[in-house]
Amino acid sequence: MKIKVVLRTGKINKQGRSPLMLRFTHDRTTKFVAMGLSIEPHYWDKDAEMITADCPDRAALQSQIDSTLATFRKKIQRLEALDMEVDFTNLFDQTAKCTPQLVDGYFERQIAAMKQAGKINTAIKYTATRTSLVKFHPSKLRFEEITSNLLGDFETFLRGKGNQSNSIATKFSVLKAVYNKAVADKIFLCKENPFVLYKVGKHWTQTRKRAIHKEDIQRLMQAELPVTRSPYTNFARDIFLFSYFSAGINFKDIATLRYVDMEEDRIFYRRHKTGKTMTCRLHPQAKEIIAKYTRSEAMQEDYIFPILDRHVHRTEQQIHNRVHKVLIHINRELKEWSKRLGLATNLTTYVARHTYATVLKRSGVSVALISESLGHSDLSTTQIYLDSFENSQIDAAMQHLL
Repeated sequence: MKIKVVLRTGKINKQGRSPLMLRFTHDRTTKFVAMGLSIEPHYWDKDAEMITADCPDRAALQSQIDSTLATFRKKIQRLEALDMEVDFTNLFDQTAKCTPQLVDGYFERQIAAMKQAGKINTAIKYTATRTSLVKFHPSKLRFEEITSNLLGDFETFLRGKGNQSNSIATKFSVLKAVYNKAVADKIFLCKENPFVLYKVGKHWTQTRKRAIHKEDIQRLMQAELPVTRSPYTNFARDIFLFSYFSAGINFKDIATLRYVDMEEDRIFYRRHKTGKTMTCRLHPQAKEIIAKYTRSEAMQEDYIFPILDRHVHRTEQQIHNRVHKVLIHINRELKEWSKRLGLATNLTTYVARHTYATVLKRSGVSVALISESLGHSDLSTTQIYLDSFENSQIDAAMQHLL
């Protein structure tokens, strides 16, 4: 890329002045950029590419020329530092990408995009990570400053704030995703990815498996309702059982089921978390639960369960807020059910999903098939849901040690 200051003598205005312009030459192609300056032709020294000494306001005019030249030369140097091709497109149309972008600003744009796409839960995780990162590094952090040492210091900071291992793992997974997306977007030049040395997976710790036995499901179904109860007591049990009998369907997916999603003996829906299209046959118990909440005047677009109202909850944020509020009530009542049944595990809507997977595994169903029914993208995710070997199986195996 060559830059030259020229006077376009072929163009003369009413005052007898010609425009001063920058001429860029690249791959035998020329582009002229106006500087908003003009002088009489005889004040221009073509060979020296300078205004002559006798030109009025020479100092001010020459200063503007030098400043404009310096600006473009800095842009070219920036492109070269980022290993980006120095061409007309990069120099003139996408100069914003060549300026240093701050991590916080990039985080903010990603969060806004997620909210726009309706990914509220993901946006919440990104916001929590961004907040922690700003507290850790109050000054303006650039992507180039993220090193394995800085990541280690960030981990120490989070632990000092009381973050547990899985919480730290979540924040580092988010930060890694944002960093890699910035690399893909060519926001900065990544000479060495710090996440190659700093392994995010080391923070994940195995949590206690959350599943109950098939016999506990029977006890929950047959248990009498308490005399004094909240309006959520029976509903909480129904939602738990519906999830269990419907291939472990997630609570938000239950909340957003519509009558139009039912066809004969099947339900069809798209998982909010992954966007994957799901279907399962309606178990007789699940059909009974749906029948309890079916309204004769309901339209096909109405929600099946009394959680959302399509006339009230229109935006993704409104849906998220309502689902979250109801989920709190349901899990609170499920905890009470755990106490009544004397269960060691506190029931939650998530326990229903885990129990569905674990009961199938205990029945001899392959992990691959369970994974498909849960809508997981890989078997490792499914394995998290499944119980490890039963203690009784281990005890029996140990009989063979001698």
